[in-house]
Amino acid sequence: MLVNISKTRILVIVVFLLILSRAIYTYLENTTVPLIFCQPYHENSEPVVDEVEKRVETKHCPHMGVGNLKMKAGLSYPQPSTMIGRTDVNSVTNWNAPLVWEGTFDPVVIDDIYRRMNPRVAVVVLAVGKYTRFLKGFLESGEKYFLVGLRVTYYIFTDNEQDVPNVTLSEGRKITILPVPSAKRWQDVVLSKMKWATVTIDKQIRNEADYLFMMDIDSVFYNRFGAESLSRMSAVLHRAFYKTHQRDQFPYERRPESKAYIPAGEGDYYYTAAVWGGYLEDMYRLVKYCYEQSEEDAKNNIEAVWQEESHLNKYFLYNKPAKVLSPEYLWSDYETPGSDIKLIRISQLVKDYAEVRPNGGQ
Repeated sequence: MLVNISKTRILVIVVFLLILSRAIYTYLENTTVPLIFCQPYHENSEPVVDEVEKRVETKHCPHMGVGNLKMKAGLSYPQPSTMIGRTDVNSVTNWNAPLVWEGTFDPVVIDDIYRRMNPRVAVVVLAVGKYTRFLKGFLESGEKYFLVGLRVTYYIFTDNEQDVPNVTLSEGRKITILPVPSAKRWQDVVLSKMKWATVTIDKQIRNEADYLFMMDIDSVFYNRFGAESLSRMSAVLHRAFYKTHQRDQFPYERRPESKAYIPAGEGDYYYTAAVWGGYLEDMYRLVKYCYEQSEEDAKNNIEAVWQEESHLNKYFLYNKPAKVLSPEYLWSDYETPGSDIKLIRISQLVKDYAEVRPNGGQ
């Protein structure tokens, strides 16, 4: 009798577990799990160019999940077309990432989506020595054109705190001044930016931002630089090499002794290091990578041909950016744009390098 009862109980338990497992399977089969493209950085996770990054949901990027591109009902905008668009430029990379030009997005839709997300954006600039003279124009034009309506903090690394101008900022926007030592060479200025950014992101900025942009201070905004620029990682095409240059003509680092080395026959585009941005943790990974690779080069008595820009281009070759921004997102006042550049969003200013750089521009 006891044996029969035990067998009955076992049978009941088995049947129950089978029903439960089937119910769980059915639930998961019909459930979409949100995927968030944001990964926290860990000290034991080296930012090497050939790593395969896991895509995991974390609490670091609460606004940026797939499926969060929500727009308010009743928003008025032109109907998008599947047949009409820019035909004079390419608007998608061969890894299927957007290549952003004027006319490839609707600012009304983009702005509504991102203002609902309300992300915090950090902008890191370095203004040392005579470069503090460019702060006023950068900040005032940024308040007029850069991510208008979003929360922005300008993190200014400077050795002349008293030269930081008083600029009227919009609601939700602020300036944080971070003192750094002076430099004797402009190359050291560039490389030190990676060092101080790495340290400050780790200790401070990662608690205050969702996105981060690295920008050169000797620039001025001329037109909208909006939320269409935001992605997990956004790279900007260098204005001098985006049209007719073959990959072997790009100014990549070609010396195998350097950590920035890219062999002949490889390459997608040539990207500028004067503007780049992305999710905070992904930017930390990349900034730290550029800094550490530069330090490794220094130990071997070599400096990449274009400093952090060379390391940036190597990283982006093997870790494709999620979005590529056209040269509209960094032009130069030295050059007149062609017909493909419908408007200039930000541009580097004409200057006397021998006068403003610490070592005379050499």
